[in-house]
Amino acid sequence: MLSLVVNMLASALLMGIAEGGVLEQKEERILQGRPLSDKPREGDDDYEYDHDAFLGDDDAEYFESLDPEESQRRLGVICDQIDKDENGLINLEELQKWIQFVQEREVREDTERQWGERNKGQGEHVSWDSFRKDVYGFIEEGGEGGYNFQPMMDRDSRRWQKADSDGDGKLTKLEFQAFLHPEDSGYMRDIMVIETLEDMDVDKDGSLSLDEYIGDMYKGMPGDNEPDWVTQEREMFAMERDKDGDGFMSFEEVQQWIIPDDFDHSLA
Repeated sequence: MLSLVVNMLASALLMGIAEGGVLEQKEERILQGRPLSDKPREGDDDYEYDHDAFLGDDDAEYFESLDPEESQRRLGVICDQIDKDENGLINLEELQKWIQFVQEREVREDTERQWGERNKGQGEHVSWDSFRKDVYGFIEEGGEGGYNFQPMMDRDSRRWQKADSDGDGKLTKLEFQAFLHPEDSGYMRDIMVIETLEDMDVDKDGSLSLDEYIGDMYKGMPGDNEPDWVTQEREMFAMERDKDGDGFMSFEEVQQWIIPDDFDHSLA
């Protein structure tokens, strides 16, 4: 019963966060932290998604294996941890802080896992050459299978260089975390803008046209009636995204879109 109550509480508060701008369903390019769940959200009453967001992927899976009594007990302990003011209630701010804690923990755990896979006895660093051979070594062996992985490797190389804050060609664990999760590192934000532009800039002119902006988020077929939200996005492009009114979004305008001045990572 408590599990259901916690799920309902998490769902209600998560919906409140969504309405406040934490979960953005249409403007998916806006910079966000690690997703609240690896699963897509299926509607407003997706308890499985909310369960993952509330506990983290690994803990959510573990809780599924517990008997109801033990699950109740452990969820009660977690609720006590979230209730910082000890008033017996969990408010929106307390849930936001808890979810931020869960997100940051997931990032650390993912970094630890991949560090263990890539470090391979290199001490306190991982070199680019080692990472490249580990991840892309099959390219040199002629194993691309008809797909060109070179652009992906070049993109990783550029991100690696940006994460390498001391420029020694090797990454510490903290730098490696910035490489894996650039959205969580302030000095990696420019890379996020560059990669967003590369993904959306179809004609490769260094800016985004209205068609490129809409085409990235809406894949309608010719003759389809556009949803209302697409019309709203067209208006948004003209009124807010394209600051100088030249019909295109520059690097700076894309940056302002995905990383606004009032960006608060705890709400992403």
